[in-house]
Amino acid sequence: MKKLFVLFYGIIIALTIPMNAYAMHISEGAISLNWCLFYYAVSLPFVVISFKEVREVLKNNIDVKMLLALMAAFIFLMSALKLPSVTGSSSHPTGTGLGAILFGPFKIPLLSVIVLLFQALLLAHGGLTTLGANTLSMGIVGPIVSYGIFKLLKNKNRTLAVFLGCALGDLATYVVTSIQLALAYPDSVNGFLSSFIKFAGIFAVSQVPLAIVEGLVSVVIYDYVIKHCKGELKEINGGL
Repeated sequence: MKKLFVLFYGIIIALTIPMNAYAMHISEGAISLNWCLFYYAVSLPFVVISFKEVREVLKNNIDVKMLLALMAAFIFLMSALKLPSVTGSSSHPTGTGLGAILFGPFKIPLLSVIVLLFQALLLAHGGLTTLGANTLSMGIVGPIVSYGIFKLLKNKNRTLAVFLGCALGDLATYVVTSIQLALAYPDSVNGFLSSFIKFAGIFAVSQVPLAIVEGLVSVVIYDYVIKHCKGELKEINGGL
């Protein structure tokens, strides 16, 4: 556990570089209140399930609290490495794909809510009204895609499974974000589809290379965690 803590701390020191603040995720006021309430309603059941799963894990083995805390810190770090993109949002890695692979996808929504809440309150990144929308994209859909790809490929090539799972889960997050923004701002002539293509096309310029980098970083960290914490992970995610 000490080695794992040192690894994560080293990554934080190496990658945390001061820069100008830009709105990340979907920022406060970027979508209407009706859409905000809709995404809260969609995300809430997943967060409740996540809360129950995390509580059950901690009740059975309090020692895994450090691992979950480190994963929350990793998600916070990765999603704070941002590049300004379209108005009202930005491109950045997510870190949730690795969390889903290690812990299972339904423990990640709660961690994501905590991360997004801290970023909204302390860093003015994202927003409180858009918390449901950002949780849906980064904390629910992305992790489910990552976990599904990993489970599908892990018996063939585990390294490739981790890489593709994390990279494509990252891209899935931004497909959902593009859908959310396109629904909020449909093209006045061609409607939703045209707007979605525009948003997704702008995101792709920065998000595709970021997804590849996230996949590579996740492979390195996955190998290290599996080597040193396999027993604890089996208690959290028996299917690992």
